[in-house]
Amino acid sequence: MAKVMRKKSRGQSPFSTQNWKKGWEIKALYSATAILIVFGLISLYSASSYHAQKLQIPDSAFFVRQLIGAGIGLIVLLICSRINYDIWRKMAWPIIGATWVLLVLLVLPGEYSFAPEINGAKRWLRIAGMTLQPSELAKIAIIIWTASLAVKKQNQFKSLRSGFLPFAVIWVAVMMPIALEPDMTTSMLVGALGCLVLFLAGGRFGHFIFMMIPLSPFLYVQLMAGFRLQRLKTFFDSVVMGPLDASFDLAGAGYQIRQSLYAIGSGGLSGVGFEQGRQKLGFLPEGHNDFIFAMIGEEWGFFGVIFLVTMYMVIVGLGFHIASKASDQMGQLLAIGISSLIAIQAILHMAVGLGLFPTTGLALPFISYGRSNLLVSMACIGILVNIARPPQGTYMRRRRARA
Repeated sequence: MAKVMRKKSRGQSPFSTQNWKKGWEIKALYSATAILIVFGLISLYSASSYHAQKLQIPDSAFFVRQLIGAGIGLIVLLICSRINYDIWRKMAWPIIGATWVLLVLLVLPGEYSFAPEINGAKRWLRIAGMTLQPSELAKIAIIIWTASLAVKKQNQFKSLRSGFLPFAVIWVAVMMPIALEPDMTTSMLVGALGCLVLFLAGGRFGHFIFMMIPLSPFLYVQLMAGFRLQRLKTFFDSVVMGPLDASFDLAGAGYQIRQSLYAIGSGGLSGVGFEQGRQKLGFLPEGHNDFIFAMIGEEWGFFGVIFLVTMYMVIVGLGFHIASKASDQMGQLLAIGISSLIAIQAILHMAVGLGLFPTTGLALPFISYGRSNLLVSMACIGILVNIARPPQGTYMRRRRARA
């Protein structure tokens, strides 16, 4: 009888329930993540070496810092992969509360000792000689909290007062300090992630439209602020005239878009070669961070870009597949929210580099320099891995049955 069962299992599809429980998705997720991180470290070293020289620090300074972040991130990933994801439902309020406190600390007037102003924005907390970006924590915190409350309020979604307003109040409370840093892009991303999770849980579309009415004046004022308005104007000018047109704003807000396209265009099919890129030599600011996609396009070419996009498609596709196989709604919503977070950030970052979206400061997950983003991204992978694991009770019953 045992031999017959083994023969049947060998003939099963790799997408069967049996093989799902064996965890092929987990192995694929680990592999794709490891490949992206290694590729990111290599690309970061090349993109940041000249910038490090300008700061009179070792060429590998940014690489070493990111490598340390990746090591810590690996520990975070393994811990999150072992924590039953149902714990996040119980910890949702403490997580969102602690995140909100950190965000408020950033925007307190006059606090520069632990919240320094860098490039005109206060986005980093300095704690024990290390920096932390609370807005990165807010992305995963809003997903966990919204998924947790959505499961609890499943039967109240028809009510605006008891079913939708509690979500809107917390979303706005988290979004406001992020917008005041200022970081309007991340603020809107956090709100969009919350709306997406709630909508997939059964929230009514009309309620989301209703929420936009009181928020519209605030969004208008923020978008019409000096540098944001200039970026929007530059983006629309690039759409109408083309970023390579002679009349385009070369030295102003259009400079980064033009240099980014120069970098990507000069890469051709196979790129100019590792460490041979020229745009990093002071022409394209933040080449190791906000525009690292352009650096990859220049040095690795079209093939490198396709490889990068494929890796993101694998991770996001696995995330949605894990969501479809999750044992409960909490797991489904967490997996969808996390997968959407990675996908949206990657798409927007690459769209900015190609001039298809106004210039923002969104990092490319697993690639851009920034340890806060890297740690949160790896924590997201750990949560996905835990959701992909078979329920503990099922696993123990299978072990007893085999014994």
